[in-house]
Amino acid sequence: MQSILKIIAPALLWAGVAGQALAQSAEQAKTMFDEGRYAEAKPAYEQLVKQSPGNTTYNLRYGICCYETGDLDMAERYLTVANKRKSPESYRYLADIYTHTYRFGAAETMLRGQLAQLKRKRGADTSPIEEQLRALEKMQRMQENTEQVRVIDSVVVDKDRLLSTYFLSDDNGRLVPYATLFPQATDALGASPVYVSPRGDRATYARIMDGHSALFSQSKLQNEWTDERPLFPTDSADNSYPFVAGDGVTLYFASRGHGSIGGYDLFVTRYNIASNTYLAPEQLGMPFNSPANDYLMVIDEAKGVGWFATDRNQPQGRVCLYLFIPNEARPRVSEDIDADSLRTLASLASIRATLPEGSSYDQLVAAARTNTAAVSKKEQDFEFVINDNTIYYTERDFRNADAAEAYEKAAMLRKQAEDVEKRLKEAYAAYEKGNKSERNELRASIRDDERTLDDLRTQIKTWEKRARNAENRTIIK
Repeated sequence: MQSILKIIAPALLWAGVAGQALAQSAEQAKTMFDEGRYAEAKPAYEQLVKQSPGNTTYNLRYGICCYETGDLDMAERYLTVANKRKSPESYRYLADIYTHTYRFGAAETMLRGQLAQLKRKRGADTSPIEEQLRALEKMQRMQENTEQVRVIDSVVVDKDRLLSTYFLSDDNGRLVPYATLFPQATDALGASPVYVSPRGDRATYARIMDGHSALFSQSKLQNEWTDERPLFPTDSADNSYPFVAGDGVTLYFASRGHGSIGGYDLFVTRYNIASNTYLAPEQLGMPFNSPANDYLMVIDEAKGVGWFATDRNQPQGRVCLYLFIPNEARPRVSEDIDADSLRTLASLASIRATLPEGSSYDQLVAAARTNTAAVSKKEQDFEFVINDNTIYYTERDFRNADAAEAYEKAAMLRKQAEDVEKRLKEAYAAYEKGNKSERNELRASIRDDERTLDDLRTQIKTWEKRARNAENRTIIK
């Protein structure tokens, strides 16, 4: 009997100590978890779930710790175990994981499970989940209509260095920090980068007004910024990150409203001269928009490229900048595409998957990363982008007579525009030196010349487009 006790007693003692240690570890892990210290709680719950793999609470909390520290694959694994046991919180976290991995049908299943549980509670507010379900339906439709976009490069940077990765041609204006353009302003906090027109006479930006981010424009007369105007006076949504395209009327911006599917979404609108207002914003589709924040869409027509920024799949404070080739036709992906390939293209999980096999865009990427093209002056009369891989530098490069004629008309209009710009420069100088009466006389002529210049630039864009289209038709043949 004594020999049996000698064997059993140490085992019982060890089990008691182990049980006490486990309880203590669980209590410490719970404290860290409740305080939101997920990185610290994670290894503790990893050990606990190994010791008790069937414990619903351990699986749930370890899954949440993985989720909060960015390990979504591991989070999904353990949250799924908890979900099989109908853990209420598991539905919410799994719905979020499925959403950000573009498995919208699975996310919907999770949300409906959470909704069913919530409806059993008297007086429970189900509206947030119902709103999420509506957003998921929209995401599914957007995914089905994903655009076929050629993404030729990407770079991940700190968000506060974002502007350093945009290299705009002079013809497309520039992007500058708000505080740089308006150094005396007291409302720089929360303001967006400022888009400045090619002439440097118009600024478009966002700043905080009445508790939300609103879009504004200002005009510059000589060295003075004046006449600030809201672009959407009645809009209370958070709108930011504006960019005005080369035609002067197309506006890209980001918004948390207007049916955004996740944080900031990208939108486009156009200015209606007749009504002196902007048209209803159009939400861009996937892959430009995502369940994360997407913003600062920029199109450089001279280089034939575009950029947009996103924080999808990025840690806090980091953003990914995608470089792509704009396509006015906006083609959609094939209806026969399989689900995995569709998710890849919609989410931009692989930029190689967006490109034709064997294609190379090294030259275009290099041009996009510089402010000026690296072309010898003795070989270059001008620089005119024909397509993704073709740039003309002399009139001899044209193969189509109509294209050459259209480009010549554009060149003549540019000369007229230069004359008007020269005249405006002289008028600006006189305006600065003149008295009140002289300024009043000059103001009308300055405005007339400004309108003339805007019209000339629109015509230049039209004739350049005709030249480009005609030449491309010849090249294709």
